[in-house]
Amino acid sequence: MEPFSLHLLRHGEPERAGRMLGRTDCPSTAAGIQACVDRVESLEVDTIVSSNLGRAQSAAEAIGRRKSIAVKIDPLWREIDFGAWDGLGADEVDQDALARFWKDPDTNPPPGGEPRSQLVARVARAISLLPPRNTLIVTHGGTMRAALSHLCDLRERDTWTFALPYAALLSFSVWPDERRSAQVTGLQT
Repeated sequence: MEPFSLHLLRHGEPERAGRMLGRTDCPSTAAGIQACVDRVESLEVDTIVSSNLGRAQSAAEAIGRRKSIAVKIDPLWREIDFGAWDGLGADEVDQDALARFWKDPDTNPPPGGEPRSQLVARVARAISLLPPRNTLIVTHGGTMRAALSHLCDLRERDTWTFALPYAALLSFSVWPDERRSAQVTGLQT
Protein backbone atom coordinates (compact mmCIF):
# COMPACT_ATOMS: atom_id res chain seq x y z
CA MET A 1 0.00 0.00 0.00
CA GLU A 2 1.22 3.50 -0.84
CA PRO A 3 1.98 6.05 1.86
CA PHE A 4 0.00 9.25 2.20
CA SER A 5 1.30 12.66 3.16
CA LEU A 6 0.37 13.98 6.58
CA HIS A 7 1.19 17.64 7.17
CA LEU A 8 0.91 19.16 10.65
CA LEU A 9 0.77 22.95 10.80
CA ARG A 10 0.97 24.87 14.05
CA HIS A 11 -1.56 27.69 14.26
CA GLY A 12 -0.46 31.31 13.86
CA GLU A 13 0.64 33.52 16.70
CA PRO A 14 -2.24 34.05 19.14
CA GLU A 15 -3.12 37.44 20.56
CA ARG A 16 -2.14 36.14 24.01
CA ALA A 17 1.21 34.59 23.05
CA GLY A 18 3.52 33.58 25.89
CA ARG A 19 0.81 31.94 27.98
CA MET A 20 -0.02 28.30 28.61
CA LEU A 21 -2.83 28.12 26.09
CA GLY A 22 -4.23 24.62 26.21
CA ARG A 23 -8.03 24.55 26.25
CA THR A 24 -8.05 28.32 26.79
CA ASP A 25 -8.87 29.80 23.45
CA CYS A 26 -7.99 33.16 22.02
CA PRO A 27 -7.86 34.40 18.46
CA SER A 28 -4.75 34.36 16.33
CA THR A 29 -3.44 37.62 14.99
CA ALA A 30 -4.17 38.48 11.35
CA ALA A 31 -0.42 38.20 10.65
CA GLY A 32 -0.38 34.77 12.31
CA ILE A 33 -3.22 33.51 10.13
CA GLN A 34 -1.53 34.87 7.01
CA ALA A 35 1.76 33.18 7.99
CA CYS A 36 -0.10 29.85 8.06
CA VAL A 37 -1.73 30.45 4.68
CA ASP A 38 1.64 31.38 3.18
CA ARG A 39 3.41 28.38 4.74
CA VAL A 40 1.19 25.83 3.00
CA GLU A 41 0.61 27.64 -0.29
CA SER A 42 2.51 25.04 -2.33
CA LEU A 43 1.16 21.96 -0.53
CA GLU A 44 -1.19 19.69 -2.43
CA VAL A 45 -3.72 18.24 -0.01
CA ASP A 46 -7.06 16.50 -0.36
CA THR A 47 -8.29 17.05 3.20
CA ILE A 48 -7.94 19.79 5.81
CA VAL A 49 -8.64 19.01 9.46
CA SER A 50 -8.49 21.46 12.35
CA SER A 51 -8.42 21.39 16.11
CA ASN A 52 -11.68 22.59 17.61
CA LEU A 53 -9.94 25.65 19.10
CA GLY A 54 -10.45 28.96 17.30
CA ARG A 55 -6.77 29.82 16.97
CA ALA A 56 -6.33 26.74 14.76
CA GLN A 57 -9.73 26.95 13.06
CA SER A 58 -9.17 30.51 11.83
CA ALA A 59 -6.02 29.48 9.96
CA ALA A 60 -7.62 26.26 8.68
CA GLU A 61 -10.63 28.15 7.35
CA ALA A 62 -8.42 30.71 5.58
CA ILE A 63 -6.38 27.89 4.02
CA GLY A 64 -9.56 26.02 3.07
CA ARG A 65 -10.94 29.09 1.30
CA ARG A 66 -7.67 29.50 -0.62
CA LYS A 67 -7.59 25.82 -1.63
CA SER A 68 -11.38 25.40 -2.04
CA ILE A 69 -11.45 22.58 0.53
CA ALA A 70 -14.01 22.29 3.33
CA VAL A 71 -12.42 22.06 6.79
CA LYS A 72 -13.28 19.18 9.12
CA ILE A 73 -13.17 20.00 12.84
CA ASP A 74 -11.80 17.29 15.13
CA PRO A 75 -11.40 17.93 18.88
CA LEU A 76 -8.87 15.09 19.11
CA TRP A 77 -6.34 17.54 17.60
CA ARG A 78 -6.76 20.20 20.34
CA GLU A 79 -3.84 21.24 22.54
CA ILE A 80 -2.96 19.56 25.86
CA ASP A 81 -5.14 20.67 28.77
CA PHE A 82 -3.03 22.64 31.24
CA GLY A 83 -5.73 22.38 33.93
CA ALA A 84 -5.47 25.07 36.61
CA TRP A 85 -2.54 26.63 34.74
CA ASP A 86 -4.44 27.05 31.49
CA GLY A 87 -4.27 30.64 30.25
CA LEU A 88 -1.58 31.66 32.74
CA GLY A 89 1.95 32.84 32.06
CA ALA A 90 4.79 30.65 33.35
CA ASP A 91 5.61 33.36 35.92
CA GLU A 92 2.10 32.98 37.40
CA VAL A 93 2.59 29.28 38.22
CA ASP A 94 4.36 27.70 41.20
CA GLN A 95 7.92 27.39 39.85
CA ASP A 96 8.71 24.10 41.60
CA ALA A 97 5.56 22.48 40.22
CA LEU A 98 6.32 23.88 36.77
CA ALA A 99 9.87 22.48 36.88
CA ARG A 100 8.49 19.04 37.84
CA PHE A 101 6.01 19.27 34.95
CA TRP A 102 8.70 20.14 32.38
CA LYS A 103 10.92 17.34 33.71
CA ASP A 104 8.17 14.70 33.56
CA PRO A 105 4.82 15.95 32.18
CA ASP A 106 3.21 12.56 32.47
CA THR A 107 3.90 11.99 36.17
CA ASN A 108 3.54 15.67 37.12
CA PRO A 109 0.71 17.19 35.04
CA PRO A 110 -0.69 20.57 36.07
CA PRO A 111 -3.45 20.36 38.72
CA GLY A 112 -6.53 19.08 36.89
CA GLY A 113 -4.53 18.89 33.65
CA GLU A 114 -4.01 16.21 31.06
CA PRO A 115 -1.06 13.83 31.47
CA ARG A 116 1.15 13.68 28.39
CA SER A 117 0.42 9.98 27.84
CA GLN A 118 -3.27 10.85 27.44
CA LEU A 119 -2.38 13.50 24.85
CA VAL A 120 -0.25 10.99 22.90
CA ALA A 121 -3.05 8.39 23.06
CA ARG A 122 -5.58 10.98 21.86
CA VAL A 123 -3.37 12.01 18.93
CA ALA A 124 -2.64 8.36 18.06
CA ARG A 125 -6.39 7.77 17.89
CA ALA A 126 -6.84 10.83 15.65
CA ILE A 127 -4.12 9.54 13.30
CA SER A 128 -5.67 6.06 13.20
CA LEU A 129 -8.99 7.59 12.09
CA LEU A 130 -7.49 9.48 9.14
CA PRO A 131 -8.29 8.19 5.67
CA PRO A 132 -5.18 7.46 3.57
CA ARG A 133 -5.36 10.79 1.73
CA ASN A 134 -2.94 13.70 1.62
CA THR A 135 -4.02 15.60 4.70
CA LEU A 136 -3.25 18.92 6.37
CA ILE A 137 -3.95 19.17 10.10
CA VAL A 138 -3.96 22.66 11.64
CA THR A 139 -3.16 22.09 15.29
CA HIS A 140 -0.89 23.03 18.21
CA GLY A 141 2.72 22.65 19.33
CA GLY A 142 2.05 20.07 22.05
CA THR A 143 -0.14 18.05 19.73
CA MET A 144 2.55 18.09 17.04
CA ARG A 145 5.09 16.79 19.57
CA ALA A 146 2.64 14.03 20.55
CA ALA A 147 2.35 13.06 16.86
CA LEU A 148 6.15 12.97 16.60
CA SER A 149 6.24 10.65 19.62
CA HIS A 150 3.62 8.36 18.16
CA LEU A 151 4.65 8.29 14.50
CA CYS A 152 8.42 8.25 15.00
CA ASP A 153 8.50 6.41 18.34
CA LEU A 154 10.32 9.30 19.99
CA ARG A 155 10.59 9.87 23.70
CA GLU A 156 8.96 13.05 24.98
CA ARG A 157 12.26 14.81 25.64
CA ASP A 158 13.44 13.97 22.10
CA THR A 159 10.50 15.86 20.62
CA TRP A 160 11.87 19.07 22.12
CA THR A 161 14.78 18.92 19.65
CA PHE A 162 12.28 20.08 17.01
CA ALA A 163 11.71 23.84 16.89
CA LEU A 164 7.98 24.38 16.39
CA PRO A 165 7.31 28.12 16.31
CA TYR A 166 3.94 29.47 15.24
CA ALA A 167 3.15 28.43 11.63
CA ALA A 168 5.74 25.61 11.76
CA LEU A 169 5.07 22.76 9.35
CA LEU A 170 5.95 19.09 9.83
CA SER A 171 5.43 16.72 6.91
CA PHE A 172 5.30 12.92 7.22
CA SER A 173 4.92 9.98 4.90
CA VAL A 174 2.54 7.58 6.63
CA TRP A 175 1.89 3.99 5.60
CA PRO A 176 -1.78 3.28 6.37
CA ASP A 177 -1.22 -0.26 7.65
CA GLU A 178 1.68 0.78 9.87
CA ARG A 179 0.60 4.07 11.53
CA ARG A 180 3.59 4.00 13.87
CA SER A 181 5.97 3.60 10.94
CA ALA A 182 6.44 7.08 9.55
CA GLN A 183 9.27 9.27 8.50
CA VAL A 184 9.59 13.00 8.85
CA THR A 185 10.01 14.19 5.28
CA GLY A 186 10.24 17.88 5.91
CA LEU A 187 10.41 20.44 8.66
CA GLN A 188 9.81 24.05 7.83
CA THR A 189 9.91 26.79 10.40
